[in-house]
Amino acid sequence: MATINQYYPESVTHPGEILLEALEERELGAKEFAVRTGKPEKTITAVLKGESAITSDMAVLFEQVLKIPAHFWMEAQRNFDEYQARVNYQNTIAEATDWAKDAPYAEMARLGWVEKTRKPEVKVINLFEYFEVASLKGYEDYYYHQRTKVAFRISLKNQENATAIAAWLRQGEIQAEQLHAPEFNKSGFKKLLPEIKKIMAKQPDDFFAQLQALCLTVGVKVVHTPCLPKTAIHGSTRWVNNVPLIQLSGRYRRNDIFWFTFFHEVGHILLHGKKYISIENVDYAGENAAFEQEADAFASNIILSEKEEAEICDNVQLTTDDIVRYAKKFGTHPAAIIGRLQYKEVIAYGQGNEFFEPINFCD
Repeated sequence: MATINQYYPESVTHPGEILLEALEERELGAKEFAVRTGKPEKTITAVLKGESAITSDMAVLFEQVLKIPAHFWMEAQRNFDEYQARVNYQNTIAEATDWAKDAPYAEMARLGWVEKTRKPEVKVINLFEYFEVASLKGYEDYYYHQRTKVAFRISLKNQENATAIAAWLRQGEIQAEQLHAPEFNKSGFKKLLPEIKKIMAKQPDDFFAQLQALCLTVGVKVVHTPCLPKTAIHGSTRWVNNVPLIQLSGRYRRNDIFWFTFFHEVGHILLHGKKYISIENVDYAGENAAFEQEADAFASNIILSEKEEAEICDNVQLTTDDIVRYAKKFGTHPAAIIGRLQYKEVIAYGQGNEFFEPINFCD
């Protein structure tokens, strides 16, 4: 959050001005003072003009000639340097105000991601802190120019609402930091999938807590991050500090869509490894369409295999009781069957919608 209640002077004198006053009091010229200190005259002149800083070596020499303690000169220089840095930083903040206007700041504040404020400059400072950057250039280098490919391998430069997408992804990282996971166990994760599918089939009120806890046991972090305005993201998969992270938005809050997205992300972890980053419903440079199709097929097969789907479709007069019966037989949820049949246009959209369950997160 932005630092408040701190006093910073509006202006600070360069120590060269103080030095000039001291020399005038002693009727010393720059040339003579240079000779007495053993420093080049051009160096002393540069300090007097405020074009150069007083070094620790120079401060000790000034002390010997002027009897003004070295720590005085060092403190004066430190105060001026800090003042100058803050002036420069204010310019950095001013340059980023238009960028901050594009961020969904009000919604981020409502969700508690940043502090509420109406001041443009405070918004910039809070956003810098949120993204852990010190400037707009730092933000763009990280999220747009891929300067640190180990940490973030995709560019959002050409994405509409890029700042909102970056904010959503960053929140997932913040949430993941609160979870402690052991080393990733790939075979253990595979063995857990039937247990996770049982959670999907039963859809208990605490489904997400159960899902998150199970995945943590095998070193997979799963977080729910609410959607931000105009960011139609269902989910994302990436590796953060060598730990797989599945970030889900729960967009549409419909159980069949949620679970398909989850298993899709699982597919990326098991099939595509650390180098592939997925952001559902977002197009970005380098995306591999084949990988997305593989993840779709992986999710579809877990939720309802092709063989199981074919058996259902052979029943030309499906009833409500049939859907329930097939769901129990195949260990899935009726909504998953209805969603699949609607998607395949086996039944009309709207038919069987009573099986869809809204999903609610305890966050």
